[in-house]
Amino acid sequence: MRNLNETDASAIIATLNKIMEIELAGVVRYTHYSLMVYGYNRIPIVGWLKDNATESLDHAHRAGELVTLLGGHPSLRIGQLLETEQHDIGDIMSESLAHETTAIEAYYELLSLSEGKSVLVEEYAREMIQQEELHLDSVNKMLRRPGVIHPFIA
Repeated sequence: MRNLNETDASAIIATLNKIMEIELAGVVRYTHYSLMVYGYNRIPIVGWLKDNATESLDHAHRAGELVTLLGGHPSLRIGQLLETEQHDIGDIMSESLAHETTAIEAYYELLSLSEGKSVLVEEYAREMIQQEELHLDSVNKMLRRPGVIHPFIA
């Protein structure tokens, strides 16, 4: 990496490992949620949650690949998991919004660390921020009451 010194690389690896942990927690979280959905709209919501679990696993894997590219060791930890015992669809979506907000903050941290130092990591961070922003928007729209156009605010 052209402008990446050892200190910068260490900070980027640490943040990538944090991202891996957050995304792996997403796999567990979305899998759990998919098992806890009941009611008339179960099938499409379960499919959406399972897709999110798969996407989180892909995101964790991509972060891990960058860790090893930079000479680091991928984390074996999983991010914070809280069982709230709240399984209403609105509660699940609110928890998803909070989880995705945590993830996007980590990607912005990665972008800040890599700007002007590694085009590869910087572009990866930008791509993931774009994906996470769109995902946040989807969850936000799911939390709105029908007919409400203003963003949901927790």
